[in-house]
Amino acid sequence: MSTQQAMPQTEAAQTRKAVSNILKGSAGNLVEWYDLYVYTVFAAYFQSHFFNSKDELQAGLEAMAVFSTSFLMRPVGAWFFGRYADRKGRKAALTLSVTMMSAGSFAIALLPTTQQIGVWALILLIFVRLVQGFSVGGEYGTSATYMSEAATSKRRGFFSSFQYVTLIGGQMLALLVLVILQNTMDKSTLTEWGWRIPFAIGGVAALVVLWLRRSMEETVSAEQVAAAKIPAVAGVAQPGTMKLLFTQYWKPLLICIGVTLGGTVAFYTYTNFILKFMNDTSGIAKTDTSVINFWALFIFMLLQPVYGIISDKVGRKPLLLWFGITGVLFTWPLLSALSGTKDPFTAFLLMMGGLLIVGGYTSINALVKAELFPASIRALGVGLGYAIANSLFGGTVPLIGAALQKAGQVDLFFTYVTVAIAISLVVYIFALKNKKSTHLDHEQGHAWEAAAVDGGTAVTGPKDDDKDLVDASRR
Repeated sequence: MSTQQAMPQTEAAQTRKAVSNILKGSAGNLVEWYDLYVYTVFAAYFQSHFFNSKDELQAGLEAMAVFSTSFLMRPVGAWFFGRYADRKGRKAALTLSVTMMSAGSFAIALLPTTQQIGVWALILLIFVRLVQGFSVGGEYGTSATYMSEAATSKRRGFFSSFQYVTLIGGQMLALLVLVILQNTMDKSTLTEWGWRIPFAIGGVAALVVLWLRRSMEETVSAEQVAAAKIPAVAGVAQPGTMKLLFTQYWKPLLICIGVTLGGTVAFYTYTNFILKFMNDTSGIAKTDTSVINFWALFIFMLLQPVYGIISDKVGRKPLLLWFGITGVLFTWPLLSALSGTKDPFTAFLLMMGGLLIVGGYTSINALVKAELFPASIRALGVGLGYAIANSLFGGTVPLIGAALQKAGQVDLFFTYVTVAIAISLVVYIFALKNKKSTHLDHEQGHAWEAAAVDGGTAVTGPKDDDKDLVDASRR
C-alpha cells in the first residue's frame, strides 16, 4: 500500500478517536450545565418554598442571589480541579467533577422546604449550590482543555466548539423539561412538588456520564504526571501549580480573563437572564417565552460547529472581532426593543439576533484560552482565568439584571452589558494575533502549516521550563 493511500486511513483513524473522546467529554459537560441551569429555569416554581413568597419580584431577586453565590466557588473549583487535572490527568478530574454535580442534583431533589425545617432549608440550598458551583468551576477549564487536546489539529475549532454545543444543550434540555412539565402538570402541582423532577433527572443523567467517562483516553503525558509526583526542585517547573502560573504565565492569565469578561456577560444575558427578562418586561405569556427560548437556543446550539469550522478556515480572532464589534453596536438596541415587544415571533427574532452575535465568542473561546497555555499549566490557567471573570461578571448578570429591573433602571443594565463587551473587544484587538503558532500547535501538530513558527496567539511559544518537566521525570 502506498503512502498516499495510507495517509487518509491514518487521518480517518485519528478523527474517529477524536470523535469518540469528544463525545464522552462533552456528554459530561451537557449534564453538568443542565444541572446548573435547571435552577434558574425552575426558580419561578420553587422560590416560594425557600424565599419570601409575599413579593414575587423580591423572591425572584433572592433566588437569583443564591444562583450567583454558586459562582463564588467557581475560582476555588477551577484552582482545585485545574491543579488536579494538570497533575493527575484530565480524565480523573472530569470524573470527580461529574460525581459531585450528581450528588448535588439529588440533594436538591430531596431538599426539605422552609415550611418543614425553617431557615435550614435555605442554608442547605445555598450549601448545595456552592458545591455545584465548585464542581462546574472545575468542569469548564478541564473540559475545555481536554476537548482542545483531543481534537485533530486541522479541526480544533470544529471539535472544541462542542463544549458550548453541550453547554447550551444543557440549558436547552432544562428548558425542554420545563416545557414538558408545563404541558403535563398544572401550575399548582408543578409549584408544589413537580419542580423536584428536573433535579432528579439531572442526578440520574450524571451517573450515566460517570460510567461513560471511565473509557475516556487520557491526553496528559506520562512524563507530566511523573514530574508532578517528584519533590519540587529549584529551577524545575512543577505542573499545575499557582507558582508556575503566576510567575511565568501571568500575562496569558490576564488575557484569558479579558477574553472572557465581555463574552460571559453577553452569554448569560442572552441565554440565562433573558427568560426572566421577557417574563417581567413583555406582555408575552410564560409558556410562550419558554418556547421562544427553547427554539432560539436550539438554533444557537446548532450554529456552534459552523462558527468553529469558519475559525478553522479564517482563524479565531476574526470571530471574536465579529462578536466584539457587533455586540457593542447592537446590544443596547436589541435589549431595548425586546423589553417592549408583545409579539412572540418578534421576541424570537430579537433574541436570535443577540445569539448570532454571541456565537462569535462562544464557539471558539475555549480553544483560544487553551492555546494560551502549555499542557503543564493549561487546565489551571484556562479554568482559573475563566472562573475569575465568570464569577465577577457572568454569574452576577441575573442578580444585577433583576436588581436594576426592580429599581426601574433597566437601561443601565443594557449599558453594563455593552461596556463589558467593549472591554473585551480591546483585548481581542491588541492582545491576540491570528493564525500564529500556539502551544497546542507545538504539542500536537500545527493548525496552519504556513504559520508553524515560534510565537503564539497572544504569547510566545513553549518555554524552556516545559522541557524541564520531561527532564525532571527522568531523574
